[in-house]
Amino acid sequence: MTKRRMTIAAAQLGGIDLDDSRSSAVVRLVDLLRTAAGRGAEFIVFPELAFTTFFPRWWFEDQAEVDARFFESSMPSTVTRPLFEAARECGVGFTIGFGELTEIEGVTRRFNTSILVAPDGSIVGKYRKIHLPGHADHKPEAPFQHLEKRYFEVGNLGFPTYRCMGAVVGMLICNDRRWPEAFRVLGLQGAELIVLGFNTPTENLHYPEPPAQRVHQHLIMAQAMAYQNSVWLVETAKAGFEDGFRMFGNSVIVAPTGEIVAKTTSEDDEVIIHDCDLALGDDLRRTMFNLSAHRRPEHYGLIVERTGVEVTPANGEG
Repeated sequence: MTKRRMTIAAAQLGGIDLDDSRSSAVVRLVDLLRTAAGRGAEFIVFPELAFTTFFPRWWFEDQAEVDARFFESSMPSTVTRPLFEAARECGVGFTIGFGELTEIEGVTRRFNTSILVAPDGSIVGKYRKIHLPGHADHKPEAPFQHLEKRYFEVGNLGFPTYRCMGAVVGMLICNDRRWPEAFRVLGLQGAELIVLGFNTPTENLHYPEPPAQRVHQHLIMAQAMAYQNSVWLVETAKAGFEDGFRMFGNSVIVAPTGEIVAKTTSEDDEVIIHDCDLALGDDLRRTMFNLSAHRRPEHYGLIVERTGVEVTPANGEG
């Protein structure tokens, strides 16, 4: 089996408080990038919404305030440019998530976005989060809000893949990891590496759930999606306490075999790294998960025809 290697790092961030500046976050991101590059990383995966606190936990009446404090209207901007310059200096590629404020055909649009950046600092690709969790209405009785449906709209770019640094790369964001359709669409385009940043609270807003159970679900999803799509999967957290609200860490690098090869041990700024053989999934894609030989899309119609559950009577029942 031919080996094609890329040394990949997950650069986990600890919490960013509501009043922390974006420039202070950039200083931390640059430090993580230099640490990873110093350990031999060629490509670095940063978290979702990496420049600010996870602001959808807060209800703001003034959208202009939200836009000014938490969204980026250009990338790189004056504030974020030092990260791109450090990456170019170190010769590393990266992916990072942020709130994107843009204008399309004269209409202001807001997305939860991730970009793919080459070692020369150029932006190779973009993904806008499709599976937005949470709610759009104010829940004053809740301990915190989860207002992604208020502050963002559903991504409009689909699930693209990009050729970068010799690999076919796909991007997802946070809640996308719970939807196997997203991974399969990337796999059908030949993805070898899927990268995903996340901000996930330890507490389930909707019903009681032990924090350990939430971490367990996160890990089994990562292992299953990597294996079933024969891809390297890197999932990077923003974790720890943000203004008293806790998010879990457990950033991971998962092999196409479904094995976790690296995992963070803290909820602070932390780098994990692995020398990834991009060809490791070739045998799986050729045999067990040979999609062209074994998939039967003529029987999968409900996946795209139906959104919610409708109970179908079992055979033989009226």
